[in-house]
Parts: sequence; structure tokens; C-alpha cells
Amino acid sequence: MGATKLLERLDLEGIRGRIAADVPLSGLTWFRVGGPAEVLFQPADGEDLSAFLEALPGEVPVTVVGVGSNLLVRDGGIEGVVVRLSAKGFGGLEQIGENRISCGAAVPDKKLAAFALECGIGGLEFYHGIPGAVGGALRMNAGANGTETTNRLIGVAAIDRKGGRHVLSHSDMGYSYRKSAASSDLIFTSAMFEGEPAPRETIEEAMAAVQHHRETVQPIREKTGGSTFKNPDGHSAWKLVDEAGLRGFRVGAAQMSEMHCNFMINTGEATAHDLETLGETVRRRVHESSGILLDWEIKRLGQFAPGREVEIYGR
Repeated sequence: MGATKLLERLDLEGIRGRIAADVPLSGLTWFRVGGPAEVLFQPADGEDLSAFLEALPGEVPVTVVGVGSNLLVRDGGIEGVVVRLSAKGFGGLEQIGENRISCGAAVPDKKLAAFALECGIGGLEFYHGIPGAVGGALRMNAGANGTETTNRLIGVAAIDRKGGRHVLSHSDMGYSYRKSAASSDLIFTSAMFEGEPAPRETIEEAMAAVQHHRETVQPIREKTGGSTFKNPDGHSAWKLVDEAGLRGFRVGAAQMSEMHCNFMINTGEATAHDLETLGETVRRRVHESSGILLDWEIKRLGQFAPGREVEIYGR
């Protein structure tokens, strides 16, 4: 359709958020790759998001992105409207009762852990080691160090594709390993978590252990997207990659990390095509060596650039 024509179709009367066409998304992802959003919308708050979606023509695709920590945007960019929640409109944190926290979906996971520390609420320390925002954690049941989002979540507020508002209970989220069964057209706007009383020293020790683990075994100072593949039942993805001889394996400037071989890194000028080709090559070779087909944990979005398609192994 083209970004200009799409903008011309939109009824923006009363919309208070920021909206722009042909916005490069490479600067919003930790891999620092990818094409543009046809239209990028950053709503002012939940009411603004609801009004925008209600007015948006139903055939226009909507894609939600967070802080880009676990995201690979393809070189051809993303068609339709990309929604990115702002910290100003969706970054609230509030203690609700003795052990509960209300949290906006744009709050970084690490900031949620720090707020829980100040409130004397234990059990949320694992978020200190997750490089993302709460909205993404809700969608993928993010976890670390033996605890997952499902273990601490009470409920979620969300807005659907037509602008309708919803409140979901923990059971409504239908959590399993790195996955939620909640409808894919829901945009999570906030959540409530419950921890347990704990001394400050205990929480600080747990957070320090999480940080030490990340710094010693993960390439956190590289351009990376975190864990590339999910752990198959009874196996560790990194061990399967290592056993296939793929530690340090490269495609162009994309590489499986020498430090943690379930992490892809952009060593310099890699493209999204390089990174996805690397991942699919690893999937194929691990399958050939072990009989196990790895599933992506990194979310891949958008269109391939013309002539730069990547064959999805096992499809």
C-alpha cells in the first residue's frame, strides 16, 4: 500500500500519541538490524491505544514490538501499523497491598525487580536477569533461574484489535514453556504480580546471583537477542548446538557466540538475512546430528527483502 497512502486512510482525529511513516526499526532492536515499520504508532496511554485501534481499518495488520531484546526484524520491514508502548504511558509501577505490584507493560523487567526490592517483596528477583519489558514477558512466559512469569502473575489488562478492553486471569493466559495461549491480537497494557515478604538482604543476594550468572555465561555486551532456541524437553539447546560443532559458527557477520552457543550475535555489520540464515543453518545441522528439531525462541517479524528470502528448515 505504501506508508503515505496508509496514513491518508487513518482517522487520526483525537489521537494523542506519536505516529510516523517509514520508521527504521533497526535502532529499536538489540540486534541492530531490520527494515522499517510502514507506520509506527506510540500511543499516549491505554485510552489512546483503544481509540486508535477502534478507528483502524480491520484489514490493516497490527504488530506489537517492545524493547526489541528478543526480536529479529527482517530486512524488508513490517507492513501495516507497528505499535510500541511508551514508558510514559505504560510505565507505571505501584504497590497494591502487602505483596502485590501493579506494573505497566512497558516497564523493563529489570526495573520491576528493582521496584520489588524497594517494596520488600521477594520472588521477583528472576526478572533482574531478563533483558526485556513486561509486555514481552507476559506473552512468552519469560523466566530465568528456575522461576517463570506464570509463577508470579495474578492477572493482565489488555486491549484487542478492535479497541475492546479485557481483564485476563492467570488461568486465561494458558501458560506453558515460553508460550501463552492468550489471543495473539491482544495487546497487554499492564499486569499484577504477587511475591512474598522477604528481607532486603535476601532479595539483594538473589539479584546479585542472577547478575553474576548473566555476566559470566552470557554475551550481554554484544548485539544479541538472548536465547535463540527454546530448550527441547529433556535437553539444553546450547548443548545440542555445541555437540553439533557449531559454537562460534558464522554466516557473514552473524555468529553463534563462543561464550554461550545458544546466543546469536551481530559481530558488526550483519543483516537480518545473515542472522536468520545462521539460525536456520544451525537448526538443520542440529537436527541432522541429534534428530532434534530446535524451535526458535527469538521472535522473527516482517518481510524478507526481495531476493533475500530464507528457507525455513523443517517447514
